[in-house]
Amino acid sequence: MANTIRMSISTVLIYISLISLLARSSFLTSASVTRFYDFQVNYQQVTRLCNTKSLVSVNGQFPGPTIFAQEGDQLVIKVTNNVKSNVTIHWHGVRQVLTCWSDGPAYITQCPIQTGQSFFYKFTVAGHRGTLFWHAHITWLRATLYGAIVIKPPTKVPYPFQMPSDEHTILLGEWWNGDVEEIEAAALQTGGIPTISNAFTINGQPGPFYNCSAADAYKLNVVQGRTYLLRVVNAALNQDLLFGIARHTLTVIAADAEYTKPLKVSTLVVAPGQTVDVLLTADQAVGNYYMAAIPFVSAPAPFVNTPTTAILQYDGAASTNATPIFPILPANNDTSYGEGFYQSLRSLNSQTYPSDVPQTIDRNLLFTTGFNLKACPSGQTCQGPGGLRLASSINNVSFAFPAISILQAYYYNISGVFTTDFPDNPPTPFDYTGTMPSNPQPESGTKVNVIEYGSNVQLVLQDTSILTLDSHPIHLHGYSFYVVGQGVGNFNPASDESTFNLVDPPLRNTVAFPRAGWVAIRWKADNPGVWFMHCHLESHTSWGMEMAFLVKNGVGRSQTLPPPPYGFPKC
Repeated sequence: MANTIRMSISTVLIYISLISLLARSSFLTSASVTRFYDFQVNYQQVTRLCNTKSLVSVNGQFPGPTIFAQEGDQLVIKVTNNVKSNVTIHWHGVRQVLTCWSDGPAYITQCPIQTGQSFFYKFTVAGHRGTLFWHAHITWLRATLYGAIVIKPPTKVPYPFQMPSDEHTILLGEWWNGDVEEIEAAALQTGGIPTISNAFTINGQPGPFYNCSAADAYKLNVVQGRTYLLRVVNAALNQDLLFGIARHTLTVIAADAEYTKPLKVSTLVVAPGQTVDVLLTADQAVGNYYMAAIPFVSAPAPFVNTPTTAILQYDGAASTNATPIFPILPANNDTSYGEGFYQSLRSLNSQTYPSDVPQTIDRNLLFTTGFNLKACPSGQTCQGPGGLRLASSINNVSFAFPAISILQAYYYNISGVFTTDFPDNPPTPFDYTGTMPSNPQPESGTKVNVIEYGSNVQLVLQDTSILTLDSHPIHLHGYSFYVVGQGVGNFNPASDESTFNLVDPPLRNTVAFPRAGWVAIRWKADNPGVWFMHCHLESHTSWGMEMAFLVKNGVGRSQTLPPPPYGFPKC
């Protein structure tokens, strides 16, 4: 009864907070507050590429609604599942300090929200400034369940760059004419490569280069001479993307909600899960210019090679019928451009926003990523090489999802759900970027790597030649990390560590490392809980390229994970 009363009071207070917010004349002018959002997950009829389908959406919007907050605000999002599929929502890049229960990956930190049920996600956006995004974190539902998170600085705290005239969010995505959950299930059943998407999109629209899409283009209106802040998000499932605007220079000023030193480029490289904030000055002749995104590939794999486009339209150009100018973009496989872009990013490292790169290391980890083959079930024909099933792994462990969440099993000491023997290093070392090993079959298991609270961690992610070399965008939940180095070939600590940038490396939550190469990241493990780490290419995740860290509690209440919130979903 007491719990029921407490829940009722809490719900009332949340709705009072919502009413207060709606009554404000300016949404982002107050001190840090609690901001409430109501997410109704439902079906929506959407037509793209001459095809009308029912997709899973939030509040009947595709892409979903944008969450606005100021740094330090608390967010409360009520998610109600009105569809037949189980649902969870992940707040990508939010550190979730002592709120691991609200992180969102299914069977890692929570059981899914089942049909007809609701759950209140509650967390604070501390230490973030810029753009993040939210998305479903179960099966392939994030193909349509996603939206931006815009985090402004506190009141009276200026941007550390030119104040823009206006701000716009650019969400890059992928579109399938079919049901994405069925497409994933079919690929897992056959053991082959999933059906590729039918189109890429900008703010949900494919643009006129696709059939039946001439009128389906997002349009951004600008005034000559003004400067705009564009918040670019790659919400695509399975593809890194190159993004540019014809004849316009983009100045990168933030990545993954962390300020960077200004970097002028013609083209952005954005991996799935990454965000990049740029300044755009409308300094060209009045006219229409294409914004375009094309696939960026590093391995032989099928992909749609039709650009998705939107239109940058200058004020006064609406009366002209001239075809917009198309941007000059790097080639799809220009990996040297991609590596150069990532290596050029630097954190701001100013007096106001200093870098705090761990200078000493307590845990040194080397994780290999790669593709594998598994045996085909008896009596079934599989579509992988040699009639086997495609798989993927980290340190040759292909992740197996448990029946209940790892976090719940850890908190309540439930045995048999996971083991704590995920290896710090590859179990069998080999020439990682040379000749592939003779046995490409991985071990399967639900394994976590245990980290003591407060440890300074260095993790080197190493690509391998098992089946094929490839670049992987790896996302770590619960933390931002410093990208201190990257290179090609096999990582050699004796020579490579001397090249690390320990002064102003970029701070990110998702890192794409070079094909046939490695990347080194560092962070301080000061947030207790179970934190998922995985490739953000959904097909690779479906095959098992993921693992979890278990960061133990420290000392005292401020270093200890609290119990799960009231109404936590049950399996």
